[in-house]
Amino acid sequence: MRELSIIIPTRQFDTALCKRLRTRLHGFPDADVIIVEPDDLERAGRPSLPAHWRLLSAPRGRGTQCNQGARAARGALMMFLHDDTDLPAEARSAMEYAFSDSRVGMSCFRLRFDRHHWLLGLYEQGSRIESLLTTFGDQAMTVRRSVFESVGGFPDWPLFEDVELARRVRRHSRISKLPVAVTTSAARYQANGMLGQQLANGLLFARFLLGASPDRLAAIYEGRRRERPEVDTP
Repeated sequence: MRELSIIIPTRQFDTALCKRLRTRLHGFPDADVIIVEPDDLERAGRPSLPAHWRLLSAPRGRGTQCNQGARAARGALMMFLHDDTDLPAEARSAMEYAFSDSRVGMSCFRLRFDRHHWLLGLYEQGSRIESLLTTFGDQAMTVRRSVFESVGGFPDWPLFEDVELARRVRRHSRISKLPVAVTTSAARYQANGMLGQQLANGLLFARFLLGASPDRLAAIYEGRRRERPEVDTP
């Protein structure tokens, strides 16, 4: 898919992440790959990049970093891929089929976790449905550039930027939930407890829907993450 740009916001690009991404993106050898890390990091000691990859920086925050990547992207399609998410082998064919329908403005995958638990299994089943409550950024949202630009891109928020982008796209065109799943990390659930993490997530989401500031909610989320320093996801 030469028309595809893959934009990966991350807390820090290092050798380990570079190695993982090389493996994860082998199905898209011709994609335009853009990694975006916060601009308050030291840039020394970064690994060398493949010829078609680029490393950019932006003010810290996933929405802001994604928008920076989108501005630099060359593709007519843009995938926003979390750095702890693995694409399925069928990703390319599933996306090509979805975007053959001109009415589809965005696609995203179903979700699978890298750990087994009955509660995570419920989330996985829910991700088969496209809705406000079941479509999030960890499902590798892919959007037509024309649609992305017409809706104003992501809000420059550090949290729930994915929910708002999907909400904007729904007013403009269709979102296709693909029939295959990405695999994402369950590290936060393991560290904080399955029910504890879900309660925290649910409370933050409810407050967001009621109008709380994403910046304030991100501060709460980050405070909880720092209490568990072994968990480091974007």
